[in-house]
Amino acid sequence: MSGLMTFPLLVLAFIAVLGPLVALHEWGHYIVARLCGVKVLTYSLGFGPKLASWTSKKTGINYRISALPLGGYVKMLDEREGKVADSEKHLAFNNQHPLKKIAIVAAGPIMNFIIAITLFWVLFLIPSEQLNTRIGSVLADTPAAAVNTPVGDKIVAIDGHNVQTWDEINYRLADRMGETGSVAITLAKVADTAETKTTATTTTSTTSTTAKTPTTTAETPSVAGGATTTTAQGLTTVNAPIEHFLQGPQAGQDTLTSLGVLPWRPHIEPIIGELLPEGAAVRQGMQVGDKIVAIDNQPIHDWFDATRIIRDNPETLLTFNVLRAGQEQTLQVMPQGKRDNSGHQIGQIGAGVKPVDIVVPDSYKAMIAYDPITAVAKAFAKTGQLASMTLNSMVKMVTGKVGLENLSGPITIAVVSKQSFDISWEQVLATAALISLSLAVLNLLPIPVLDGGHLLYYLIELIRGKPVSEQMQIVGFNIGFIFLIGFMLIAISNDVSRYF
Repeated sequence: MSGLMTFPLLVLAFIAVLGPLVALHEWGHYIVARLCGVKVLTYSLGFGPKLASWTSKKTGINYRISALPLGGYVKMLDEREGKVADSEKHLAFNNQHPLKKIAIVAAGPIMNFIIAITLFWVLFLIPSEQLNTRIGSVLADTPAAAVNTPVGDKIVAIDGHNVQTWDEINYRLADRMGETGSVAITLAKVADTAETKTTATTTTSTTSTTAKTPTTTAETPSVAGGATTTTAQGLTTVNAPIEHFLQGPQAGQDTLTSLGVLPWRPHIEPIIGELLPEGAAVRQGMQVGDKIVAIDNQPIHDWFDATRIIRDNPETLLTFNVLRAGQEQTLQVMPQGKRDNSGHQIGQIGAGVKPVDIVVPDSYKAMIAYDPITAVAKAFAKTGQLASMTLNSMVKMVTGKVGLENLSGPITIAVVSKQSFDISWEQVLATAALISLSLAVLNLLPIPVLDGGHLLYYLIELIRGKPVSEQMQIVGFNIGFIFLIGFMLIAISNDVSRYF
């Protein structure tokens, strides 16, 4: 992480994204508590020392902003936390019916679900032209290549779930993280026609230091797979074998690269168009106009081939064969290691190509647009899918299928928030929706200290007809606190290793 100026921006982005989500989560607890006739004493955004506060003369509620912006709380009148006057005992939280307690505690996570659904709904309302799910290329030595997945076919389902965008494919594949078996890819044939109508868009130069190009897997999966079926509708399903998907050698790769299917991409000649003064390429004699023809004896057909190898080999000496004025030259270049947006180390040589006009064939384009009613259904479906995927990931971490290095903490939230502001307001909404959803799922875990732990106690109280003993609750809260602190320390440690 570079530059002292970056830190204030990260903090501001963190607060701008997480602050409203925390405020509305606590507002859920707050408003339902007041509707249930419970006296609220404090509404705080943040924990720790008080930075600013205001007390309502009408209600006596103290509203405050505290120093640690990692959450918040609503403090209610409760006989377990202090003496309560006889005249106010009916206003104390501990004296409420279990159903009221459940409603008050559940209101926070429910509010986060509502926020996620609303934000996804807004995003689904925005029409966008995207690359459709037609396969542009299949990477060698990957699960997709192992079953001869045909280039040019359109992916219409993953593991039996219909997909319309690459984003949906990404989420379906991410849900298979850590698993061994096969991914069912359902394909539809696309007739080859002459591309007569195209839309041109201009891109900026792509460099090996920043390009988010896919990377190949380090080894071919050894599990069995590959059975192919064809339906009456002309759809074909191939079962691509996966082994510890997105883990081990594949850790840090994107889902599409790990599977081996990529969207359409333009052919860009691997000709050096620019060099950074401090880059490894210029220091080792590379010049503008050089055409890369091979790296470590691997033929280079376009710029993406070159960037993929460079990204995969940080701090590794590579042999570049380049054409210069019709003569082949051999250069030894070691890509410098750099942390990417996900905290994984990638290689960079400080070289790029000239800006090019990219023409996307019509058969690879799709206009995605939904009416308000359909957008609501899509928002609910996406929220449900991502909530399930989040829970599934947590279970895999506990069972060891997925490493704890995938756990992220506040630094990652800050970095992702800052990156979303750099991209677009739509990305800010998407990031906020994902974080809100994560807050909802996390808080509903049946761990004492979290909302889910409280809900568990009140469900037991509802069934038994009497509260769980205070001693039992204290023991549970202590265990839950230790458990939560342990996971927080792991998450922060992961963050530090990613970005520092």
